[in-house]
Amino acid sequence: MDLQLRNRTVIVSGGTKGIGRAIVEAFADEGANVSFCARNARDVEATELALLRKGVKAKGTVVNVGDPDILGAWVDATAEEFGSIDMVVANASALAVANESHNWEDSFHIDMMGTVNLCQSALPHMKQSSVKSLLAISSVSGREASFSSGPYGTLKTAIIGYMAGLALSLAAEGYRANTVSPGHTYFDGGTWHNAEMDNPDLFTHAMALNPTGRMGTAEEVAAGVVFLSSPQASRISGTNLVIDGAMTRGIQL
Repeated sequence: MDLQLRNRTVIVSGGTKGIGRAIVEAFADEGANVSFCARNARDVEATELALLRKGVKAKGTVVNVGDPDILGAWVDATAEEFGSIDMVVANASALAVANESHNWEDSFHIDMMGTVNLCQSALPHMKQSSVKSLLAISSVSGREASFSSGPYGTLKTAIIGYMAGLALSLAAEGYRANTVSPGHTYFDGGTWHNAEMDNPDLFTHAMALNPTGRMGTAEEVAAGVVFLSSPQASRISGTNLVIDGAMTRGIQL
């Protein structure tokens, strides 16, 4: 299937590690031009070089998505350099699970407001696009209670609600808005890779929740993100795509 992404422009927050890195790689593999950000300059440089080798236009920028002014300036600079913005993927997360006050603040500013401010900053630059896709990464922790139902899970729930509201309010203008909720996703240096080494009891418990007998990969999540963002998904808006290998038990009605 041709996803019709060649020479389209996507902007991705948190694009150098894990799911975010797999997302920018997958977009580049489809011929899309990619603007992404992250906090670590070395990771940004390495990711940009990897994308450029794929023959697409790519630009990485060091950005703290919790700072709305810096985030907005990055979006404006992307639109100016790339000529347009067709797709948005809000992926950056504080990954703040523990029920502590600073984690609530970090989750609000990075997960929630990072998503809000990225979408709001990009909207004016997407008016002339025929794609107009807004997508945010939530989590299965955003749709059912779990050990991470504190700041992380609560703000992931809020993101689903926010994107659903955008889908309704912007539909008449041709925009689509969706979320993707990954289940347990294993990659080097990620939460579950670290838990396997540092907290084997938690890792064993989490693994047992997966009826497939394994955790997902970042590439499996990225595939859903890229399709949902593409023109081939033009009728899909206001949905929360769960990519979890049947791990969660709740039925979406």
